Amino acid sequence: MPHGPDLAHIFHVGDAIVENAPMRKLWVPVAMNLLLGIPAIVPLFLAWYILANGPLAALGWTMRDPNENDGMLLWLVIAAPVFCLFGLVWGLANFWLRRRTQVPPSRYWPVCAGASLAPFFVGFGLF
Repeated sequence: MPHGPDLAHIFHVGDAIVENAPMRKLWVPVAMNLLLGIPAIVPLFLAWYILANGPLAALGWTMRDPNENDGMLLWLVIAAPVFCLFGLVWGLANFWLRRRTQVPPSRYWPVCAGASLAPFFVGFGLF
């Protein structure tokens, strides 16, 4: 009997053999982060709006909204609690789930961050 990986947990991708077991363990974190990505649309849009009307407009990379004459302090007062609340919920949920998922952190965090950003970019692309 040959020694090597269990053939029930691998599949072929081109010429490489990739172990499938760690990726199956990520389905719960990915699902959770996709669901968290739906309310994440609000803080991500606020971040884009502040950047587009503030520093990016000052650099000439975007056009400032002509109706935006209240200054940035108002937007920061609105956006700061939203950023903090969402960041707290996202961070606590992912740190809790990270300890229970047997996947290396170098694979867990990029996959979860991408899953959280996916609804924003899908929505941004559709509208």
